[in-house]
Amino acid sequence: MDTVEVAGLRIRYQRAGQGPPLVLLHGAYEDSRIWRRQLDGLSDEFTVVAWDAPGCGGSDDPPPDFTGEDLGNALAGFLREAVPGRPHILGLSMGSGIALELYRAYPSVPASLLLVSAYAGWAGSLPPEEVERRYAQVLAELDQPPEQFIPVWLPTLFTDHADPAAVEETGAIMADFHPSGMRALLNANAHADYRDVLPTIVVPTLLLYGTEDVRAPLSVALEMNRLIPGSTLVMIPDVGHMAAVEAPDAFNAQVRRFLHGVTAG
Repeated sequence: MDTVEVAGLRIRYQRAGQGPPLVLLHGAYEDSRIWRRQLDGLSDEFTVVAWDAPGCGGSDDPPPDFTGEDLGNALAGFLREAVPGRPHILGLSMGSGIALELYRAYPSVPASLLLVSAYAGWAGSLPPEEVERRYAQVLAELDQPPEQFIPVWLPTLFTDHADPAAVEETGAIMADFHPSGMRALLNANAHADYRDVLPTIVVPTLLLYGTEDVRAPLSVALEMNRLIPGSTLVMIPDVGHMAAVEAPDAFNAQVRRFLHGVTAG
């Protein structure tokens, strides 16, 4: 793994391949290891870069008062230091919110957006009571041993016919989280609302969801598609929230098809 320093934080990342840059932003409790199948599967045509967000993996924990705006600025600084050219930005779940923070402040930076299992922020896509339920759940988990709560997460991320080895691998990555880092990230983005950003997006945008996603269900996907002008919505059949892990071949094929269309244009 490589390291850059951004605003006093060391950010670790993985890089593979050559070609147009594709930057991968993981979700909550995860780090760049979740993208193993994309680093392997897409690096034949693209320079695939997967960061460990501040507070995750090998990166430094941000301060407790870190904000969503700070996350967007950290990503912009990371891109300046580590990614040549104008990148395609792919964000999964929490990572999609970070991508939208980047777009809000730096709309000229992304060549395109690929928003996977995405929300307009929890507060922008979910009922207020569900936002508070999720916030309270994660806040309580940060004081618990991971073996107590990670098994509760996994059925909400995968379908019951997902490869058990892939589910186990994901659980092991999630269990390796930083409590202080996750607390800072939760405080930064748990109540984010990006509905004002979505209509301003003018770069090509792919919305990619699993049909069986119970965390970001079809109603969320359809509303994202309605609010982002000209966006393309693709549903991958019979997979859940972690489509990139559960169905990597189908996932990578959709990413490749979209990027071919963008780069050809």
